[in-house]
Amino acid sequence: MSGHDSKYFSTTKKGEIPELKEELNSQYKDKRKDAVKKVIAAMTVGKDVSSLFADVVNCMQTENLELKKLVYLYLINYAKSQPDLAILAVNTFVKDTQDPNPLIRALAVRTMGCIRVEKITEYLCDPLQRCLKDGDPYVRKTAAICVAKLYDINAELVEERGFLESLTNLISDNNPMVVANAVAALAEIQDTSSKIVFQVTRPILAKLLAALNECTEWGQVFILDALSKYKSADAREAENIVERVTPRLQHANCAVVLSAVKMILQQMEVITSPDLTRNLCKKMAPPLVTLLSAEPEIQYVALRNINLIVQRRPTILAHEIKVFFCKYNDPIYVKMEKLEIMIKLASERNIDQVLLEFKEYATEVDVDFVRKGVRAIGRCAIKLERAAERCISVLLELIKIKVNYVVQEAIIVIKDIFRRYPNTYESIIATLCESLDTLDEPEAKASMIWIIGEYAERIDNADELLESFLESFPEEPAQVQLQLLTATVKLFLKKPTEGPQQMIQVVLNNATLETDNPDLRDRAYIYWRLLSTDPEAAKDVVLAEKPVISDDSNQFDSSLLSELLANIATLSSVYHKPPETFVTRVRTIPKTEEEELPEGFSNTPRAHILNGAPSPTTIPVSPYALTKQTSLPPASIPDLLDLGLDVDVGNSNAMVPVDSPSAPTGPSLPILLPAANGQGLQISAQLVRRDGKVFYNLILENNTQNSLDGFMIQFNKNTFGLAAGGPLQIPELLPGTTRKALLPMVMFQNMAPGSPNSLLQVAVKNNQQPVWYFNDRISLFVLFTEDGKMERDIFLETWRSLPDSNEVSKEIRGILINNVDATIEELASSNMFFIAKRKKKNQEVLYLSAKLPRGIPLLIELTAVLGSPGVKCALKTPSPEMAPLFFEALETLFQA
Repeated sequence: MSGHDSKYFSTTKKGEIPELKEELNSQYKDKRKDAVKKVIAAMTVGKDVSSLFADVVNCMQTENLELKKLVYLYLINYAKSQPDLAILAVNTFVKDTQDPNPLIRALAVRTMGCIRVEKITEYLCDPLQRCLKDGDPYVRKTAAICVAKLYDINAELVEERGFLESLTNLISDNNPMVVANAVAALAEIQDTSSKIVFQVTRPILAKLLAALNECTEWGQVFILDALSKYKSADAREAENIVERVTPRLQHANCAVVLSAVKMILQQMEVITSPDLTRNLCKKMAPPLVTLLSAEPEIQYVALRNINLIVQRRPTILAHEIKVFFCKYNDPIYVKMEKLEIMIKLASERNIDQVLLEFKEYATEVDVDFVRKGVRAIGRCAIKLERAAERCISVLLELIKIKVNYVVQEAIIVIKDIFRRYPNTYESIIATLCESLDTLDEPEAKASMIWIIGEYAERIDNADELLESFLESFPEEPAQVQLQLLTATVKLFLKKPTEGPQQMIQVVLNNATLETDNPDLRDRAYIYWRLLSTDPEAAKDVVLAEKPVISDDSNQFDSSLLSELLANIATLSSVYHKPPETFVTRVRTIPKTEEEELPEGFSNTPRAHILNGAPSPTTIPVSPYALTKQTSLPPASIPDLLDLGLDVDVGNSNAMVPVDSPSAPTGPSLPILLPAANGQGLQISAQLVRRDGKVFYNLILENNTQNSLDGFMIQFNKNTFGLAAGGPLQIPELLPGTTRKALLPMVMFQNMAPGSPNSLLQVAVKNNQQPVWYFNDRISLFVLFTEDGKMERDIFLETWRSLPDSNEVSKEIRGILINNVDATIEELASSNMFFIAKRKKKNQEVLYLSAKLPRGIPLLIELTAVLGSPGVKCALKTPSPEMAPLFFEALETLFQA
């Protein structure tokens, strides 16, 4: 629309719709065109003009390109609400896809793809196939994107009509923009498909690299993103790829630069030459620095990506720390990110420069930024042992300024420094004690109290200092009360004189009788019993040597960092979260399929398998609960509570314990907190997988005489970092009633260090009772993703590529398999997908695949004699430490 078209948005007169209807049916072309513009204007401002659908469709029969575009725009908006009338436009669409003008052909096929009406899709197929082979590249590139849209509407139709093969053929097109759009469409389809649709091979790699230089900037982004998923066979191939991609670092578009950086970083993992790695790091520094001269919003995105890059490759920007120094006019969000990166790049060589900069920030006017700057000094001290003394000197200088919030933040970070370097810098405690009266923030108070308690034997008047805090004990926040309690106990154990003895009595009385905080009360009772029964044991517990804290500047573990680096230049790298934690993709999974056996296994007949797709009345359930389901009542409130889901898994007799003729039926969920232990509150719970997501399924039963409300839940650190994805929404639980809740879970939030295990420690509290703690188990099957199905050749190739040391075997005794097909179907319901089977003498050997989050494949071999006890399981995976958890889950599944 031209600049003079604002008149169409002007205030409307009475009877606007009839007037527009009359104008749309006018015999004059100009009048019809103006009427369509008025309709679009009304639609744009939110008015309902759907009643004019048939009249607007009549205007499609025109040679005027502008009018045709406006009518198409209207159709896209209203076709879904008028599907029957939308069919009227089909003939015109089909006719337009054969128009001599390529712009009209492309416009027609694009519009048909945007109209998400099931009835129209079947009419779209023939025109789309023609357009994919059109002589004009503009039409072909538009048709390529249309295939992805059609796949989203009807995946089966796309596969049946061979559109995926046509798209793959377009990668060989002589026009680079067609190639880029084909890659974009295939990548989009792959994201929503459960099977491999698009994989970059060597022939495709060569074509993509050839098209890269001639594409538009967004075409280059699509191609670079596809190339970043390619795994080079050796260092030489990786070097060749990097050489072709490196010129993209000089591009003016920030997205191209970041995509090129992502691609190079991925290939650097394969490159073995230290000199080449060093040169690549030097080449990547200038373009990343250049991104910081853009607008603040682009700077922020660049800084979030750089934050990840320097965690893996700090040498890239090791000599460029000055570019991260904050400018006076930087927005606060840019300043905060720069601070984080400066901490990561701080080294013994540049620490003096960095400390001067941080000291300058402590005099800024923005209080939050000042606090962050002071805390940054402490983090540098924890990171660099040799520079710790210089950092403490700067902190003491800042304390002497006597600015309240600076002093308090300095005390907080000095507490952390004491924990990092115990018995090293205690000489400064006297200086800290001078600022005692100025402390009014809970964290600063708690830190100072911790210092006094920890070093009570070195502070002559430690009892007087703590006593000054005790006067206001009941009014203090919980954080300060807990520290006061522990510090007073430490003082008493170190100086068991009359003064501390009276103080400990006052504190314990306050913490047990005068408080309603269960954490404080429980800790006070533990200390009281320890002190009254065995003071020496109390010393061993309370005064035990504490673990030294470590540098937290590289906050992501290696596997999560690798995943985030693989998603550079996407929202994932800005949020610093894996895509699955904030993006929900609906994967297209066929209901059944016939699978041929891979070569080299055997020539046994084909087997029908169930691919784990939930039907309208069936939902995937936890493997621990294969026979522990129940029909739940209909939903009564519109949230995650009381979901009316009918669970129908069936009573397969494929797998049964030897000493039992059939699998026993147990309660709906395992009871984790019996009513006897929960003062009348009973909690049953279990992790389940539904629609590709993990939930915590809970049933709470109130057997008390009182109503319970204010329910909260928390999960301790665990192997998979499982945590609540939202609050536990339980309405008031009346006496004698039961409530069900389905709590969404997120992963990789709070990961426990050490060897993997299946323990899940849970804490639940409410307003009327203390905190209840109980243990649950994490079934590995709940975490298996729906895209774990492997093609046969990929399965074989992966099995051969993994070393023998990555294979773990276990004999699961006491189990018998009666029926192979039923067993395959049962395993498929837990996202373990059948690949092949063969006979080995009198034994049946099954090959299956599964996938854990973050793309960790599991290759499974099950060997059993039908009707005889015992199943031998062999697991081959890049993460063999997961084997015990797999065997534990498998054994539970068979026993169920």
